[in-house]
Amino acid sequence: MIAVALVLLLLVDSLAAEVVPARVVAVEDGATLGLEQPVRGAHVLRLAGIDVPGLGVPEAVDPLAVAARAALAELAVGYRVDVFLGERSRDRYGRLVGHAIRQDGLWLQGAMLDRGLARVRTLHDQTERAAEMLALETVARAAGRGLWTHPTYAVRTAETVHRHLNSFQVVEGRVRRAAAARGRVFLNYGADWRTDFTVAIAAPDLRRFAEAGFDPLALEGRRIRVRGWVRSWNGPLIDATHPAVIEVLDDAGR
Repeated sequence: MIAVALVLLLLVDSLAAEVVPARVVAVEDGATLGLEQPVRGAHVLRLAGIDVPGLGVPEAVDPLAVAARAALAELAVGYRVDVFLGERSRDRYGRLVGHAIRQDGLWLQGAMLDRGLARVRTLHDQTERAAEMLALETVARAAGRGLWTHPTYAVRTAETVHRHLNSFQVVEGRVRRAAAARGRVFLNYGADWRTDFTVAIAAPDLRRFAEAGFDPLALEGRRIRVRGWVRSWNGPLIDATHPAVIEVLDDAGR
């Protein structure tokens, strides 16, 4: 939990959000809290920026889902928390979405990532504290904690990701070619763009990269880690909607 504590002050100082107090009385899964009193009319808080095992799947078929739910219950039930509501404060199900920090200082997202019971999964309007969360995930993965020991959650390569279409994946590899075409940027990982793994960045999303000072065309020849939903379009493809889904793994700066 030391890493969680190290990022806590940065988290509190830099979350540009409305902060509301709440008391946790239940958990639905490893990322969803039941609140004693409604906040903005909602009794449920979805922890922003993380993905946990078993969401939408009966726990009986995924022991890691049971472990994630139990861990969050241990960390949260009965505690008062400060809820940080960011740019996107509700999801499509009407649940609150935000970061939660116990009043004794424990950051719930950080604790779940530190235990290896969550992965980072940000959205373009839900990127608060992405860098800190990715750092915690990296440490947990290197230590082989939790879900990182299970093949379902293994980091894929450009050569193996085709086996995992229609699912959320983390993929590492070297970009062979970066090119702009038809208003998009394509990061190609192989010699044949019609069949090999590709990362695509659409025109509206390129504006977010520009605002962050991140030039995706500079990724040619670089080793990166990308995360997102893998779909089939001229081979397996991930749409990179914002900079937080791409981590540069080699030594040179962006």
